[in-house]
Amino acid sequence: MWKDFPLYPEQASTIAQPVDLLYFFLIAVSAFFALLISVLVVVFAAKYRKSRPDAYSAHIEGSTKLEMVWTIIPLGLTMVMFAWGTILFFDQARMPAGAMEFTVTGKQWMWKVQHPTGQREINDLHMPIGRPLRLTMTSEDVIHSYYIPAFRTKQDVVPGRYSQMWFEANKLGTFDLFCAEYCGTKHSQMIGKVTVMTQEDYERWLSGAVANETPVQAGERLFTALRCITCHNATSAARGPNLAGQFGKEVELSTGAKVTFDADYVRESILNPNAKLVAGFQPLMPTFQGQVKEEDILSLIAYLKTFGATAPAAGSAAK
Repeated sequence: MWKDFPLYPEQASTIAQPVDLLYFFLIAVSAFFALLISVLVVVFAAKYRKSRPDAYSAHIEGSTKLEMVWTIIPLGLTMVMFAWGTILFFDQARMPAGAMEFTVTGKQWMWKVQHPTGQREINDLHMPIGRPLRLTMTSEDVIHSYYIPAFRTKQDVVPGRYSQMWFEANKLGTFDLFCAEYCGTKHSQMIGKVTVMTQEDYERWLSGAVANETPVQAGERLFTALRCITCHNATSAARGPNLAGQFGKEVELSTGAKVTFDADYVRESILNPNAKLVAGFQPLMPTFQGQVKEEDILSLIAYLKTFGATAPAAGSAAK
């Protein structure tokens, strides 16, 4: 019914219908009160107009019941909106367990995507139906925004930090992908497609696509190529902290403060290693600013998430 209506994209994800229901509820409430107020303004203007120069209306006493009605009803409606919107917000913010992990890098004027198995795409995203996807995103230059109208999902992609979003497609087909944040002269050309396939078709697509390295494999290669393991190992003479099994744990800094060893901490440590120096170590690590790309940092992060469970000792490019 709504497929060809340009202001109403089709619903193609599990979150799309709940978002639309809240949207239409807000529109309906707003339209009802706008119409009610407009009609009352016209009716009262006509009924209580001044018929002659010496005509004055009688003094009207206030009504406590009426005051309570037009206070309690709007309050109740706004609380319904608040509660409904809060539930929907948390549904979109909570990442489901077992989701497929994808990385996305925004760059003027393209989206670069890497699959968990290593396949890479530009301005396209192939995915299976019925499986949640978790995207870890960053930008190489300016602020972008990853927007899939049919999924009712949009997330700003900011340089220097990581943002995440998830969605689960429930409809087969090809859907539009846009950048929803003005990012330069060719912003309008930063568009792509999301192709939702059956699990069998997706596996066939994966087997036909060029698979280089998985993010973990690329991170392990970079960890060695950048000589991170030279300093970050388990020996007593190590010049940097041993990072095996540290991802997600707290790290004590030389200032006495503690920070969580997460993706943002790893990124900052690679690009600005002296910003948060680990207690007990000297500021010896050089910056890798300009030497590694955002995709490389994401690969190192992916490797560090598993590092320690599969390797004996060594660390990452973090301090």
